[in-house]
Amino acid sequence: MNDGIQTITMTTLPFSDRKQNLRFLLIGLLLAALTSAVYSPVRSYDFVNYDDDLFVYENPNLQQGLTPDTVRWALTAGLKGEDENADYWRPLSYLSHALDIELFGWHAGGHHLMSVGLHAAAVVALFWALLSLTGAPWRSAFVAALFAVHPLRVESVAWVAERKDVLSGLFFFLTLGAYAAYARRSFSLWRYLAVVVLFILAVMSKPIVVTLPFVLLLLDHWPLGRFQAGNSGFRIPRSVILEKIPLFALSGFMSVFTWLMQREIGAVKEGFSLSMRTGNALVSYVTYIWQTVYPTGLAVLYPYDMDLPLWKVVGAAILVLCMTAFVLWQLRRLPYLAVGWFWYLGMLAPVIGFFSQAGVQAHADRYTYLPQIGLFIVLTWGVAGLSVRWSHRRVVCGTGAALVLVALIGCTLIQTSYWRNSVTLWTHALASTRPSPVAHNNLANELAAQGRLTEAADHYRKALVIHPGAGDAHNNLGILLAYQGKIADAIDSYRRALAIDPDYVEARANLGAALISQGNFAEAVEQFEAALNITPDAVSTSNNLAWLLATCPDARFRDGERAVELAQKAEQLTGGNHPAILCTLAAAYAEAGRFSEAVETARLALDLAKERGDQALAEALVRHLDLYELGIAFHDQ
Repeated sequence: MNDGIQTITMTTLPFSDRKQNLRFLLIGLLLAALTSAVYSPVRSYDFVNYDDDLFVYENPNLQQGLTPDTVRWALTAGLKGEDENADYWRPLSYLSHALDIELFGWHAGGHHLMSVGLHAAAVVALFWALLSLTGAPWRSAFVAALFAVHPLRVESVAWVAERKDVLSGLFFFLTLGAYAAYARRSFSLWRYLAVVVLFILAVMSKPIVVTLPFVLLLLDHWPLGRFQAGNSGFRIPRSVILEKIPLFALSGFMSVFTWLMQREIGAVKEGFSLSMRTGNALVSYVTYIWQTVYPTGLAVLYPYDMDLPLWKVVGAAILVLCMTAFVLWQLRRLPYLAVGWFWYLGMLAPVIGFFSQAGVQAHADRYTYLPQIGLFIVLTWGVAGLSVRWSHRRVVCGTGAALVLVALIGCTLIQTSYWRNSVTLWTHALASTRPSPVAHNNLANELAAQGRLTEAADHYRKALVIHPGAGDAHNNLGILLAYQGKIADAIDSYRRALAIDPDYVEARANLGAALISQGNFAEAVEQFEAALNITPDAVSTSNNLAWLLATCPDARFRDGERAVELAQKAEQLTGGNHPAILCTLAAAYAEAGRFSEAVETARLALDLAKERGDQALAEALVRHLDLYELGIAFHDQ
């Protein structure tokens, strides 16, 4: 942090000296190595049951890896708000997950290491961008190092489903670097197009980067110095405004489009008044600052406080206003203060919750991935400015920087360890924050998957004590009760979930399955059909209804043609490589009297079941095949 304050002019290039370039390259390599080393433990971590399942390892659209069908799905996913496996349009993120599956299959460590690699690349790109903009190598390196190892980064790096953060961050920093190359020289259409294309790629990774044109305007003021100073203030040249119009237009369109899509899928939560959202936004701004300075007690989920104390809101408002007034007062003398502060405020605006509330969290560590850099700029350039007249400045600043990084690395290693698996993640969340029905529910899900049913039931019930209207917990408790053979109690839990949310597709499908166990085939069919009316592309529901219509022991409810239609749809949605769905399709063909197709499909399912080591399904398919070859349909007794 010892390099002096520099202003890059149109003719000053930071990469004009070969020896310097080698030094910059070495700094970049050291930053990448540091980042990779800090996050290397994730190579042995599992997926977690929070979005990793929905968007990655249970996403039927990604099962085949990187294929033309996967590319087509990724480019359109989230455009209509009808796909349960897509929250909004971010095709590059989905394609990166497909590439992971192509390369690593379902080995979670490979997926984790890909995220680490992208984060390391983003760190180097940030260093390059800041160096290109400011010409200050050591301060740029320190900001990049803070960004690399701060504990608030853990959620974005160690959570596979948050690949969108590290990927969008990489393209965001590349855009800044390209903009520095564009702005420091005379106008070049190709350099301008590079900025636009990289910005588009960033938006295609995660729309949170829509604030980038605003950040570019800040950088025009400092360090690029493109604003013209006058007696009454600053004047922004017309060319600086015109070049931003296409970028702001894209940002505006993507902001509205993403909000509409999130509202359509129910991600925009109702019941949060403007005063509640304003209060939470102000407190969150201050909370993120405190977590930057004192990063302990971090968790995957911070429950929303519906009754924030007035003193917290007022105190946060005063702090934010005072800081804003101070940086404006110092706008001419210390321009980096305003740039860093407004970078922080502006980049958080889309996710701070003021305009609408998305999700049930009050705030989230992952939201700081890009905004926190503004605070790092304020800190780094501020200390560099204050230390100009210090004795032994290099030793003091260097030692201080090293101690800060060592402390942050220690906190990050501890925080990363909580992401080892779903049990450690949610156990830590419950220990670190107020009781949350989501945390109890997700911990119970994982405990149930491990066969720890008594513990799981206890956490489901704790979730319902906190929030009796938690439909997820009712539904999941029903699944556990059904597994224990308590079908009547399970049905009661499913009906409670549906009383809360009649459009809860999974609860309807589970109710249908439980009703089959009681021999209530008529209502089971009704529940499955109702679920498909809500979500036509629900694979499991289509498959289960097809199986019932094809194999029901009561002939009154068998319908071979409808079963074939549903099973074929499920097959298409999963790419034709799912042995259980092919088993259903074979049974449907047999019930429809299409035995040659039934035999062919059952044989394919048998080969896939053997390939995947599913012995139980393979044995069942052998029995089915014997029937189909004799021209007899299989009916489940």
